[in-house]
Amino acid sequence: MTWIFDQKETSASEGASITWIDHRFFTLEFEGISYHGEVLADESESQALHLKINHRVFHVRKKHELDELIQQLGLDKPKVRKIKNFNAPMPGRVLKVFVQIGDAVEPGTPLLSLEAMKMENTLKSNGTGVVKSVSVQEGEVVDKGAVLLEFN
Repeated sequence: MTWIFDQKETSASEGASITWIDHRFFTLEFEGISYHGEVLADESESQALHLKINHRVFHVRKKHELDELIQQLGLDKPKVRKIKNFNAPMPGRVLKVFVQIGDAVEPGTPLLSLEAMKMENTLKSNGTGVVKSVSVQEGEVVDKGAVLLEFN
């Protein structure tokens, strides 16, 4: 039997045993070592479990016949959109600009730091692109919706 264990394919191992303490807690015995476990989430409809074993969280699910087809069709890859503009989500003062013209960005790339209501917010990219222009300078006050960066 094949399992997907933290997004890596793994075959079932012989010699492991589980002793259930109750519906949520268990002890896993493997190669003479005991591990304390807890079921964090049971997603039976998708044959998946979120487990905590010795303070480490694991995502485990049983491999399904459709997994290979989904992978072949490319449907397992997250969709990433290309961004054109990055607008201010709120009014504030630009504290720091982390990117320059020509920089390539991916989702999660820090773009700039904006102070709003005495809190510093690091604004990150929600798509991919190459910085075409930076429309603001550090220290500048911007309104909500103002174009801060443009991308190719």
